[in-house]
This record gives sequence, C-alpha cells and structure tokens, in this order.
Amino acid sequence: MIWRRALWLAASVLVGLGIVLLWQLAADARLVSPVFLPGPDKAWAALERGFASGELLDKVLGTVGRMVWGWLLASLLGIGLGALIGISPAARAYLGPTLEFLRPLPASAIVPVAIAFLGLSEGMVLVVIGFGALWPMLLATVHGFAAVEPRLYEVSRALGLSRWEVIAKIALPNALPDIFAGLRLGLTVALILAVVGEMLASREGLGLWILLSARAFRAPDLFAGVILLGLIGLVSAALLSSVERYALRWRTPVH
Repeated sequence: MIWRRALWLAASVLVGLGIVLLWQLAADARLVSPVFLPGPDKAWAALERGFASGELLDKVLGTVGRMVWGWLLASLLGIGLGALIGISPAARAYLGPTLEFLRPLPASAIVPVAIAFLGLSEGMVLVVIGFGALWPMLLATVHGFAAVEPRLYEVSRALGLSRWEVIAKIALPNALPDIFAGLRLGLTVALILAVVGEMLASREGLGLWILLSARAFRAPDLFAGVILLGLIGLVSAALLSSVERYALRWRTPVH
C-alpha cells in the first residue's frame, strides 16, 4: 500500500511539472502576449518579491482567516441543525421543502441584502462566506443522520438511551463520512467566497490583490495570487483529509 501511494504521488508531481513546463514553453514562444500570460519564472519572481516585502504574507493571512472563520461558523450551524433535522423524520418532512427552496440560492444572491444590513464590512464578508458554505454541510449532515440503519434506533430504545446518547453513540459515528464530505465541499466554497468578498468589499486579501493586479495589467502578480489560492486549497484539503482519516480510523479494515 505504501509503495502504491508513493507511485501515485510521484505521478501527480510529474503531471504538475509537465503542466508548468508546457506553461513555460507557451510563454517563451509568446503564443499569448506576455501582458496576459507571463511565464512561471516571472510568477515565481513575483511571489519572491511579494513575500520579501511582507505584503503577500499579509494578503494570505487575511484570506485564510476569512475562509477559516466563515467555514467554522457554517460548520457549527450546519452540523448542529443538520443533526437535529436528520435524526427526526418529522423535522425532515416539515423542513425539507424549505431547505430545497433555499439550497439552490447562490451566495451572490444575498450579497445585496448583506451589504444593505452590514455595509461593505468584514462582517458582511463573513456572512456571505458562512451562507454559501452552510448548505453543503447542512444537507450532508441531514443525509448522514437520516441514513442510519433504523434497527440501531430500535436497539437504542431497548437500551433506554437518551436522545443525546443516541446522537453521540449511534447517529454521529454513522454520519461522520457524510459530514466530512460536506466539510470538504464547504471549505472549497468558503475559499471561493472569501476571494469574492474581498473583491466586492475591498478587504485586504488575495482577492483584492488579484483584482488590483488585473486592473494594473500586472500579470505576474495576478498569477502569483492565483498560485497561492491553489496552494491554500491544496493544503487545507490535505489537513482536513488527515483529520478525517484520524476520526474515521475505526473504519479501516483489519487484515
């Protein structure tokens, strides 16, 4: 198993290096104007300049902070409400149509409402992030709790377990795979909305950095910001996957 994972990792790295090489060759051949497509060497130089001045580090910390706080807010609400709805057939029946009505609403649709109440503030950005990231977690949690084997609930009643004991000892462990799937998707949505919110509200972060770089035709800085966003997504997904493997280690088959 270890050698197989190492092989897949090596293949992924080679694919990534191949894409960077093709990018460099396309830039050197000027297939696209350098004003719009700098080479990876120029994007790397922009990264070095940005971190050397400390400016890019501040942008990264601002974006990551908004992403994490909005995601945590959505996680608490989504998992809490999802557990209460998912464990109750009556709640699912009554609230199902409302959830299906709200679920397709894009986060951008509530931006004008959020601005009207909160202005172009930090709170507005966090509300938009939380709203957008809430639905994957909420619906995944509802599905996870609703999919618990009914006979397990019959056993819990026979054992005289309280409602909270049923949630903690039976429903939650069974729903964890769905919950983590929602958390991963919600984390991606939170990063996207953090960038969008920074662009709309002119908050310091990678979103504003990318927007101003595009307006000033600073293509290397723009691509440096995009690369950093990709790295943030990659690292955050890897960290969450590590937490998931640890939390679900009891599912690992014994050979």
